Order: sequence, then structure tokens, then C-alpha cells
Amino acid sequence: MTLTAELSLYPLNADYIPVIQSLIDDLNSRDGLKIVTNAMSTQIQGEHGSVMSAVSDTLRASAAKFGSSQVLVCKFIPMDLDIA
Repeated sequence: MTLTAELSLYPLNADYIPVIQSLIDDLNSRDGLKIVTNAMSTQIQGEHGSVMSAVSDTLRASAAKFGSSQVLVCKFIPMDLDIA
């Protein structure tokens, strides 16, 4: 099943850009996913398991690298959307 997820990361510190950019870079390094980033969020599309693993693994890596003072908001849509 194809899954589309929309992610918004909110680091709870003043130097937030490196935290967000690191998460986006980690997501973009994964094979088999379509990733689109804009000013408000990052959309991920792929097989259900691949998308869920990407979200879980990148959040875990971000917390290990930058600490747990961050909030990740996710919306999941169980279908193939036309993300450009």
C-alpha cells in the first residue's frame, strides 16, 4: 500500500534551522521514497513500511543528535497523492 506523510518538525530551541535541515537531509538520503519539501512541511511518499521506517528512524537520529526538545507533527494519508 502506498502511504503519503506530511511532516513538520518544531525544534524547541533558538538554533532550529540545522535541526530541521538535518532531518530533511536524512529523509532525502533514503532510496525508494518521493520527498518534496516546501516552506511549511516535507511530504514523503512510498510503500507503507518504508515511509513509517523513515519517519521513525529520522526522528530517532534527530533526537540522538540534537536532543529530545523537538516536536514532530505527522499527517498520514493511505493513498498515492500527486505530490510535486
